[in-house]
Amino acid sequence: MQRAGGRLPARFGSGTGTVMTAQRKRSTSAGQQPGRRSAGVVIVRFVDGRPRYLLLRAYRYWDFPKGGIEAGETPFEAARREVREEAGLEALDFRWGYDYTETAPYRGRKIARYYVAELVAGTPCLPVNPELGRPEHHGFRWFDYRGAHERLVPRVQAVLDWAHAIVSGPDGAPASPPTP
Repeated sequence: MQRAGGRLPARFGSGTGTVMTAQRKRSTSAGQQPGRRSAGVVIVRFVDGRPRYLLLRAYRYWDFPKGGIEAGETPFEAARREVREEAGLEALDFRWGYDYTETAPYRGRKIARYYVAELVAGTPCLPVNPELGRPEHHGFRWFDYRGAHERLVPRVQAVLDWAHAIVSGPDGAPASPPTP
């Protein structure tokens, strides 16, 4: 991963993906076609001053709310839409800024981009997807860092590690929002 804004610990080094500010763009090597793209949000809420992360479950697979980027949509717009469609949530505060991390390519060169936000209001639910006639996921749950880490695949564990470093701050306390 690349460091964004100097806020990430050095442990976010090789092989886990890419971290960038919202203004920077990822370049594609000559001759290499970009794969499918998706975007999502690591949603956090604080309980007794400690972060809890929202995970959605489809069968045995846990992940953060995310989905494909539609034509004419920015990754950030897609991430917000997917949170609304998959978890019924809209009141998010991107208090740590709009930096993101991307997974290394997986399944058919797919790359997933994740932002991090705090849930301001609302309760997750599993809305029915009109195209499927059922919710896209089978369940959801809030987990502390350890519980979330145990349920995620390595590619998504790296995303959790990135988000946890941001929301926990350097001393383990919730991080303050960036100053303008």
